[in-house]
Amino acid sequence: MTVRVVIADDQELVRTGFRAILTSEPDIEVVGEAGDGRGAIEVARDQEPDVVLMDIRMPVLDGLAATRNIVTGPDSKPRVLILTTFDLDEYVYEALRSGASGFMLKDNPADQLITAIRVVAEGNALLAPQITRRLISEFTHSPSTIRSEHLQVLTERESEVLKLVARGLSNAEISEELYVAETTIRTHVGHILTKLGLRDRVQAVVLAYETGLIRPRAS
Repeated sequence: MTVRVVIADDQELVRTGFRAILTSEPDIEVVGEAGDGRGAIEVARDQEPDVVLMDIRMPVLDGLAATRNIVTGPDSKPRVLILTTFDLDEYVYEALRSGASGFMLKDNPADQLITAIRVVAEGNALLAPQITRRLISEFTHSPSTIRSEHLQVLTERESEVLKLVARGLSNAEISEELYVAETTIRTHVGHILTKLGLRDRVQAVVLAYETGLIRPRAS
């Protein structure tokens, strides 16, 4: 399967560099570019990519606002992978709340970028390790912002699976932890996302910390 990608960045040299990296991969096709958030929305609508590489700081409309528009639109197929030079906590948190499926820094190696695109295109979510550490640290020192009653729609087993997802475990690792088949875990994760109205595992992780279901230093 070929992964269709749109690159949104206000610097032409950056877009050119990303295009050169991605077009060298036989299973990735760059189908469009944009130099601002408004353009990213339009190209995503016209080209129907699988993944949008989105910079945060762009003119006309920033990448966060563009992300919200793309993932909540009537044709919300594209998944957004945020790429930025800024790893400030507020950008990470707001990007995830906006519906991004991943967040990586631009100075990550090219092979990690390629892997990230494939992971996100498959419907999974990804955070660079340093971003995950900063995000967890932020929740450690912040009070819960959503009442835990929000999770009452989950069964006991689904709550248990959500806790393990929030700890960063893969489906395979969770299946080993709970001694059940990986396909069963995949089903549980699907039910969790559907019941809570979440797009992917990144949003599930954010919600788990926001509700206090999992405490960073106690997990």
